[in-house]
Amino acid sequence: MRESWTDDRLDDLSTHIDQRFDQVDQRFKQVDRRFDQIDRRFELIDQRFEQVDRRFERIEDAIKEQGKELNGKIETLRDDLYGELISIHKTIARIGWAGMTALIAAAVGALATVLF
Repeated sequence: MRESWTDDRLDDLSTHIDQRFDQVDQRFKQVDRRFDQIDRRFELIDQRFEQVDRRFERIEDAIKEQGKELNGKIETLRDDLYGELISIHKTIARIGWAGMTALIAAAVGALATVLF
């Protein structure tokens, strides 16, 4: 390698360095364009996720509404069942009272035949 640098050699080096930096600048511009494309793709993905979020919100609202309807139906069934149980309870109580009355009448009848 030469020990001395001439003005011509320095000018050549400067030109060469400038060319290399121009190439680097071009590469960075390409990279910037690719990042811009990626940014646009991410924007599209974000829009799609927003659509999916809106769909899930509608589904969630529908599920909540169906849950309210189901709760109402369950309460109605519970009330109906409670009414039926009360009715059965009253029927059993009436049968019990009728049985007791029949037993008492039979006892009174038996006593009456023994005594008279």
